[in-house]
Amino acid sequence: MASSKEYLNFILEQLSELEEITYRSMMGEYIVYYRGKIIGGIYDDRFLVKPVKSAIAYMPNAKYELPYGGAKEMLLVDDVDNKEFLTGLFNSMYDELPAPKPKKESKQIQVY
Repeated sequence: MASSKEYLNFILEQLSELEEITYRSMMGEYIVYYRGKIIGGIYDDRFLVKPVKSAIAYMPNAKYELPYGGAKEMLLVDDVDNKEFLTGLFNSMYDELPAPKPKKESKQIQVY
């Protein structure tokens, strides 16, 4: 089941206190970025974040859920109605998230 654009817009509104929140649509779901780093995503209208130590400490009772079959488990964010909570969660996680991988240069095919 794909996530709804309405749920995406709701989550983006909840994150409006933060700068540089972006997202990318991928196969009916949404990957969420904070200041260029992947922080989590929206899968089947559930907001899931990477299970980094700071997120686990911030949400000690969070459930682990699979975003989709064959994926690594992520943490379910239950308190999506609380903007202050989400802002704190994202800020606590940011330094621990891996830097984005550099984009590969596309090879130009030369025709002679």
